[in-house]
Amino acid sequence: MSRFVGALTCGLLRLVLRYEPDTGKLYWRRRPVWLFRETRRSAASVCVGWNSRWAGAAAFTAQKDGYLAGRIFDRMYRAHRVMWVLQTGVWPEDEIDHINHDRSDNRWCNLRAVTKSQNQRNASISSNNTSGVLGVSRCSPGSQRRGWRVRIYVDGDHIELGRFTRKEDAAAARKAADIKHGFHANHGVPADV
Repeated sequence: MSRFVGALTCGLLRLVLRYEPDTGKLYWRRRPVWLFRETRRSAASVCVGWNSRWAGAAAFTAQKDGYLAGRIFDRMYRAHRVMWVLQTGVWPEDEIDHINHDRSDNRWCNLRAVTKSQNQRNASISSNNTSGVLGVSRCSPGSQRRGWRVRIYVDGDHIELGRFTRKEDAAAARKAADIKHGFHANHGVPADV
């Protein structure tokens, strides 16, 4: 049973976890006995057992959504948020973006603090997207016009950019809107990051 309730401090996180910024890996550190509070068994015996099993082992596991997450003192945390605290000393105010879209790639160079709106700009194309271009979709079969519909979301507002006969023209319109509104693929970061 943990002695700690509520959000973890940076100091406590640094006491229990080690982060490697170049690899994006987290490892459990050896814990001191004072971190354990037990009623049935002695804290010392629980401490020895915990350290022999977990100290030095990789922390957190992959979840169904692709993020790495794990429990620290009986509370779930996502690895990228914990890593942000370990590097900066503060919990992120908003969201942490994985620049290359790989939710398990927690290298420091792949993480950045963003607002929800900024994070949505870096969204991957939906699996049901038929055009292969973000914001471009085929007009519905019942529509009076055939072709491709183009739209963009800016700061929560839905903006219709028009309908185009050719998919190439639709893609070009979306790209121009991306540039106009400051949306750049992967926030201007090369894909090989």
